[in-house]
Amino acid sequence: MIDKTVADAATAVADIADGSTVMIGGFGRAGQPVELIDALIDQGAGDLTIVSNNAGNGDVGLARLLALGRARRIICSFPRQHDSWVFDRLYRAGEIELTIVPQGNLAERIRAAGAGIGAFFSPTGAGTELAEGKEVRVIDGRTYVLEYPIHADVALISGLEGDRWGNIVYRKTARNFGPIMATAARVSIVQVDRIAPLGTIDPETVVTPGIHVDRVVAVAPRPWVQDGRFVGGVDIDGHPLEPASTSDTDGVRS
Repeated sequence: MIDKTVADAATAVADIADGSTVMIGGFGRAGQPVELIDALIDQGAGDLTIVSNNAGNGDVGLARLLALGRARRIICSFPRQHDSWVFDRLYRAGEIELTIVPQGNLAERIRAAGAGIGAFFSPTGAGTELAEGKEVRVIDGRTYVLEYPIHADVALISGLEGDRWGNIVYRKTARNFGPIMATAARVSIVQVDRIAPLGTIDPETVVTPGIHVDRVVAVAPRPWVQDGRFVGGVDIDGHPLEPASTSDTDGVRS
């Protein structure tokens, strides 16, 4: 019997080793697998290479992982924004390496890894510092740069719903990098709000089929609280959460 569900987030990430390359889904906070990241923090793996679109927000999730010094390098397309102070501090202090990859190239390099493509030519970055040291070719009068796939040891992804076979459904824009990261990693771990009974998910809505998923874990969705202030979240049906009060932060992430 195929059953890819695991008991909890701690079990799901227990074997991630020091020095691993870890893809983390999400576009900012949308689709970021915060519970899996928290479990990875508790697990203790370090010297990580992180592949993500952003370099963390505020002081939670990916930003907290970086703040604790657990990553030596990050590969991303958008490292700086108004609340990326953790990465900014680490980078200025020379405490983390950065590889910038334009967003389209980042997505395609991840997709190429999952599709078994050895390399591809892209016009993005041609003539800039991002092309230094790379093979350049002129095709039909346009300059292209050779780009290679990005593979990972582990992908941490957030979905809305999954079944025990690992078929995953996403919620709207939370889908973002999850589907391609699931194909590009040796082990793909997906957190979902709920585990659906087998056969109840409409096959037409499945975005990531179970063949690309190794572990599924159900986590209780919780609102985000930062500096004692409610900053968002959704319930298991995708409805926005509202704070019980401005001071009630029991049971939520700080």
